[in-house]
Amino acid sequence: MKPVQPRLRFAVMALLGSLPLFGGMAHAESSHSGPEIARQDWTFSGFTGQYDQAQLQRGFQIYQQVCAACHGLKRVRFRNLAEPGGPQFPEESVKALAKAWPYQISGELDDQGNPIDRLPGLPDPIIGPYKNDVQARAAQNGALPPDLSLIVKARNVEQPSHWYSQWLLMLRDIAIGYQEGGADYLYALLTGYHEAPADVKVGEGMYYNVAFPGHQLAMPPPISADAFVDYQPEAGIKGSLDQNARDVTAFLAWAGDPHLDARKRLGWQVMLYLLITTILLYLVKRKIWSRIKH
Repeated sequence: MKPVQPRLRFAVMALLGSLPLFGGMAHAESSHSGPEIARQDWTFSGFTGQYDQAQLQRGFQIYQQVCAACHGLKRVRFRNLAEPGGPQFPEESVKALAKAWPYQISGELDDQGNPIDRLPGLPDPIIGPYKNDVQARAAQNGALPPDLSLIVKARNVEQPSHWYSQWLLMLRDIAIGYQEGGADYLYALLTGYHEAPADVKVGEGMYYNVAFPGHQLAMPPPISADAFVDYQPEAGIKGSLDQNARDVTAFLAWAGDPHLDARKRLGWQVMLYLLITTILLYLVKRKIWSRIKH
């Protein structure tokens, strides 16, 4: 009987070698069915990636100065901005930020049952300018600005391909720990505003974007090559369209998954524990069975 191990090794090598081929096939197919979304290099990508605290702080600055004019972060509390694993601003600074936030908390009642508005505090969510969807649509000509708390988790990169290559692409993503499809898409969207081709008619109140499905959306460019947020000198980095887009995308990725750093650290600790346990169990097994004559 022929040994199974060499044949199994050959099959695995053939499978891994076919991944680039099938990836190229999917790339060719996607060029005909939709926009190509390039994969970006994120500090939080892969099995060991972690958030960059300085980048998250810059990203919040972009959100505060640009995105907060239309979008809220109702699943993020002000206190989260000071917690480990996130931007980790000083707590006193976050308290001052909450008191100076331009949008008040509404819907609460006073002692007499009358509705009141109050300044937010550390336990309150980071809200946007609109009190409800009806008000938001009325202010945005019928368009509804989504809450950005989970926007990165709610988006992904489409990879159109045939059935025989789709599962191979999925295995490849599992092997490298790829979970940044939403971040890649959001970055492509923010940097994807361009002049429409001559043969494309853009609807009234719409803007052409190469990354958006259908290429027309109601949101004007929040940042551009000529209008971007410049950082403070102590940030040690210059503002630009590309840098703003990367920083705010990283911040929104944290907003949707604030415990990523702790989860990955715990995952590696569990793997180390299982490895040590496996080695100990193997040594115990060898010790016990060594007393038995074969």
